[in-house]
Order: sequence, then C-alpha cells, then structure tokens
Amino acid sequence: MEKRVLLLHGFNKNSRDMQTLSTYLEHLGFQCRSLDLPLTYHEFDQSLYDVEKHLSDMVSKKDGPIHLVGHSTGGLLIRKVLQESQWMDSIGHCVQIATPNKGSQLAYVASKISGYTEYYRTLRSLNATYIEQLNLPDVTPFSIGAIAGNRNHLWLGMLLRGENDGRIELSSVYYPGLADFITLPYGHKEIHHQKEVAELTARFLRTGHF
Repeated sequence: MEKRVLLLHGFNKNSRDMQTLSTYLEHLGFQCRSLDLPLTYHEFDQSLYDVEKHLSDMVSKKDGPIHLVGHSTGGLLIRKVLQESQWMDSIGHCVQIATPNKGSQLAYVASKISGYTEYYRTLRSLNATYIEQLNLPDVTPFSIGAIAGNRNHLWLGMLLRGENDGRIELSSVYYPGLADFITLPYGHKEIHHQKEVAELTARFLRTGHF
C-alpha cells in the first residue's frame, strides 16, 4: 500500500517551499503531493476547499490513508481540515512543523500597522483571537504530532518574548491533544528543509510517534 502524503505550505509561500521535504519523504518511501494554496491574501481557513478537492481526487484513485504535513500556517490548516473535512475516514497521521497553534505574536504586531493585515488577510487569521473563534478542537480522533524550532536568528524574532524560532514562539506550537511534540535547534525558515525533520516526520507518519 502506498504511503500518501499531502504537503501544505505556509504564509506567503507556494508548493516549491515544500519541495525539499517532499524529496526527502519520497526517498523514505512516501508518495507526496504538494499544494499551491491561497495563503497570502485570504484567511487560512478559506483554503479548506482547495485541500478538500485534492483529498477527493486522491481518495477516488486509491485506498489507504492520506497523511497531512504542514509547515507554519499549513499546520493550522490541517486542524481546520480535521474539523470539517468530508474525508475524515481517509485521513491518517498528521504532522505540524513550526505551527502557531495559539496564534502569532508577530501577526498581532502586524495588525497594529494600518491596513497591513487587511491586505495580507492570511496574516490577520494568524492572530490568536481569530484562531480562538474557529473553535478548533484540542482533542480529536486523529494522531497529530508537532515539531517546533528554537533557533532565533531572524531579526523579527527579537520582538518575541520567550523561546522562539525567529517567527513563532515555542509556547504557541504546543497544545493539549498532541500525540507527540519535539523541539529542534532550527529556525522557522529552515526547519522544514532539514533531513532530520523529514526523518522524524516519516517516523511519525508510520508509527504515530517521533
């Protein structure tokens, strides 16, 4: 049975940003599909329809679970999919990489700049208040693992309180209900390009643990 994975990129990125991870996972025996999602000018939950189209296509072609892996905002989108997808029975394990599950402090800062988050609406949806209003459940029937980074070498990271990866606070990645959680010494923009992260992701997709 083929091990199929749907890869979801982060804010202001596209499928190319997940290519390194896709290549590593394919070498580890997985069949990957990386999506191009409207995660710049629209709230992240509006991308649910795009993910559903691909899930429908993949379900129609083969049996077996479809695993979900998302970097940053893509990881939040996974939780929205798990809340509303019509293909629940076909979804396998899920991995979030550097995902702001409790919101992004930098998104809050950006919201104070007049008009900025009205233009970059995905960023607006990363505000903690917006995420709370979605009522994403902490506990689900699905096995979800989260990988966080704690290397802050980005200047925006200086605006953050506590341990962070230069974009996202470590405390925002973890939430109750995760099947497993691990912290690695990488920054936000590099973490999903690391072989170690791909290997841990593959292990979780196979076993439900890192």
